[in-house]
Amino acid sequence: MTNNVVRLTDLSHPDVSIFSTLTEAQLRNRLEPEKGIFIAESPKVIKVALDAGYEPMAMLCEEKHIAGDASEIIARAPGMPIYTGSRELLSSLTGYTLTRGVLCAMRRKPMPTVEDTCRDAKRICVIDSVVDTTNIGAIFRSAAALGIDAILLTPTSCDPLNRRAIRVSMGSVFLIPWTWLDQPVNSLQHIGFKTVAMALTDKSIPLDSPQLASEPKLAIIMGTEGDGLNTDVITEADYTVRIPMAHGVDSLNVAAASAVAFWQLRCRND
Repeated sequence: MTNNVVRLTDLSHPDVSIFSTLTEAQLRNRLEPEKGIFIAESPKVIKVALDAGYEPMAMLCEEKHIAGDASEIIARAPGMPIYTGSRELLSSLTGYTLTRGVLCAMRRKPMPTVEDTCRDAKRICVIDSVVDTTNIGAIFRSAAALGIDAILLTPTSCDPLNRRAIRVSMGSVFLIPWTWLDQPVNSLQHIGFKTVAMALTDKSIPLDSPQLASEPKLAIIMGTEGDGLNTDVITEADYTVRIPMAHGVDSLNVAAASAVAFWQLRCRND
């Protein structure tokens, strides 16, 4: 195990650029996702990724974690290079203090089709143009916890395998099937889904409307943080739905709203 350990004494080692100088856009390869990589941080999250079948490429961690929190990960990835150094050196390299002292570079998987992602799903979430990494991570965490079967993202949304999104989701991005939706949202109607636009309009029905609960397959559409959903998306949706509010509050943050919607619209097996 220790044969794979490389002890860093400065910031010039070429093989650690994936942890330092490469941007999120450079790590991700949109045209060929299987050639892209992402960075997962903290032992717990890295283990979730391993359990989901993601391939580790290299690890960066504080030396004390090699025989500690990272030992199980190292044992599961024989031959993986392990770069280590002082806490101060690693912070200088990455630009931030490592969460639980461990980062792991992992290979992306080829993206599945929308049809394969949604094949057995009854409740899915469509994330439309949400760009904040914290919101993406929080939506994935709520989706995994509250019975959403799959997530689709429009190309204008943030990458779920962004480092911060992964961390906020606590690894939930590895637990729930997801892919990119390159077609209009109403294309989901052709594979059996009724679409639910979460938006405030004169035609919005309450989230607890009985007709929603009776639908066998729902696609819940969550819109961007600032302007919400595009007018065309709302117009073409089967339902436009609002969350009833009190005290004059007009809306919730998209991550909070998603959790409320997921719980209320979950499948009930009575």
